[in-house]
Amino acid sequence: MPAVSSVLVPYASYLRVYEPLAAFPEPERDHWTRYARRDRTPTAQDELRRSLADLLPTPPVAVPVHESGDAFVAVVDGVVCVCPWRTRLRGWLALEELTESLPTPLLDAVLPPVVRGQAVADYERWRDRNPDARPWIRTAVWQVPVGWFALFSDDEREYEAGGPSGLGAPVLRYRTPMVQARRRVARALKTLRDTVDDGPLISGLVDVGRWLEEFHPRSLVELDYGGLVHALPGEQLAGDRSAADVAAGIAALRNGDGEGAGVAYGRLTERWRAVRERLFAN
Repeated sequence: MPAVSSVLVPYASYLRVYEPLAAFPEPERDHWTRYARRDRTPTAQDELRRSLADLLPTPPVAVPVHESGDAFVAVVDGVVCVCPWRTRLRGWLALEELTESLPTPLLDAVLPPVVRGQAVADYERWRDRNPDARPWIRTAVWQVPVGWFALFSDDEREYEAGGPSGLGAPVLRYRTPMVQARRRVARALKTLRDTVDDGPLISGLVDVGRWLEEFHPRSLVELDYGGLVHALPGEQLAGDRSAADVAAGIAALRNGDGEGAGVAYGRLTERWRAVRERLFAN
């Protein structure tokens, strides 16, 4: 049985978009077409191992020097779709979030100012040349943002207690067509705006909805619990129905049932308390 090691962290979840090959311009389309024909393409663990390896040198590599040519591959109704890693772009975006969330002394210890300054300068130059660039993957650490669950229904839940091989880590994910994800975001936003005050849930849904509009309408949207499967007790993970709770809460609000919405929200927050406890324990 494979050993469970540090490559299984960080405790992060992922929201990914897989676009059909037709969505990519040449010569990128040709690259992904050839790439998808490989006998084996990298997994999420492969991506994580490579990103962690960049933190080992001294000084650490805050953002990869070159953009990744790798992607996740999925076949949707016979159509090949790819989700490019774009690790360099995501590294820059993650660095921006880190700068806003960590105290300067701690940030300096993790990434020296000279390393951060060079990364920021590189990003500014790159962004001038690629003003419309956006990532295919969003990452959330120690949580799954509530708004992400609004994109999916419970019957799209896929759970494997021992991973795809039956011997590895558990896998919990949701997948849905882009048209469904956009429709659910629009319906959830209408309900929330009609029933509750503006807040993080509404702003988060607006942000995700705008991001989804950037992609081909025949794309696939995926929510992957990623490393969070190791932050949730096994029994709790197996019984996790967070997307169903969010859908029930929104439906209750739509029907004027504030008490029912509160019950659904209570189940959701109670389920994720264990994850928050792990965060503060570290």
